[in-house]
Amino acid sequence: MSSKFDIEKFTSSNEFGCCKVKMKAVLVHNMCVEALKGESQMPATLSAAEKSEMNDKAVSAIILCLGDKVLREVAKETNA
Repeated sequence: MSSKFDIEKFTSSNEFGCCKVKMKAVLVHNMCVEALKGESQMPATLSAAEKSEMNDKAVSAIILCLGDKVLREVAKETNA
């Protein structure tokens, strides 16, 4: 099942608070919100591969919600 959300990209000129709430909702929907805690704080029941995959999914979702100017500032980040 696939869903598409029309979320305004964060550009630093729009309100960060609202964008943050929307981004968290996207991560919850994609079942990767735990990645925000960092791998060391994720549930112990997850394997290292599952933690890595969750982080990768979260990073991808975050990237897709950023405007180009903001993306240039965080493009090298590898952790949610």
